[in-house]
Amino acid sequence: MLLNMSANDNKEHAHELIERLAPNQVAAVVGLIEAMLDPVSRAVTQAPLDDEPLTADEERALDEARDWLKQNAPIPHEQVLAELGFTPEEIENHKGSM
Repeated sequence: MLLNMSANDNKEHAHELIERLAPNQVAAVVGLIEAMLDPVSRAVTQAPLDDEPLTADEERALDEARDWLKQNAPIPHEQVLAELGFTPEEIENHKGSM
């Protein structure tokens, strides 16, 4: 049905459908549209699944990280950014400029 419609007709039809959605459904559709328009998200979703087995070094590094977490509290993302000299706002603004 949508294949025979012009681009403007498709957009109008999409608007009509969105108007019929419940608020939580609209939020889900907005998230989907944003992901479709974000080239990084699109590339990630279209990337092939990494199905290679972990190397011994990778397994060891994961074990070390898990052991460290048993003895230490996780480091908040904001703290890591601050140690690198960034703020969450700078990261978010950078994402928006891509």
